[in-house]
Amino acid sequence: MANEEKKGNGTPPSLNVLAQYVKDLSFESPGAPNSLRGRETAPGIAINVNVAANPLSDKDFDVNLTLNAKASHDKDVLFNVELVYGGVFRIDGFPQEHMLPLLFIECPRLLFPFARQIIADATRNGGFPPLMLDPIDFAQMFQQKIAEDQAKAKVQVS
Repeated sequence: MANEEKKGNGTPPSLNVLAQYVKDLSFESPGAPNSLRGRETAPGIAINVNVAANPLSDKDFDVNLTLNAKASHDKDVLFNVELVYGGVFRIDGFPQEHMLPLLFIECPRLLFPFARQIIADATRNGGFPPLMLDPIDFAQMFQQKIAEDQAKAKVQVS
């Protein structure tokens, strides 16, 4: 590892998970038990993902991964599940320019498998087949957010 990547005391930069937790979990199946019957066509499923990060101290950050999944058939909502899954991360020794990618790409990437399992269990426990979310490209999400923020900044300046 290059010397400039090491902290003054010679230890390499580190990213540690201090805690993981369910902050909010909601599962609704407003049409149950009728919504549980078999269908010839698969329901439409809309999925929204959001990442938020807040500093707790100089080195500790609370990162929240929010997942919403809504399944519907025609006009009927079959289920709606929302999960806010959090992690407390200690990030030490990284250059400042690496902090946003760490918080918005690497941290949610570490949280996602656990959040995915919680969503699958919630939908299965609700009487539906488990909803197995596809992997999420957090790097692409981050780049898109940066581009949107830059576009908004240009519009506000004009």
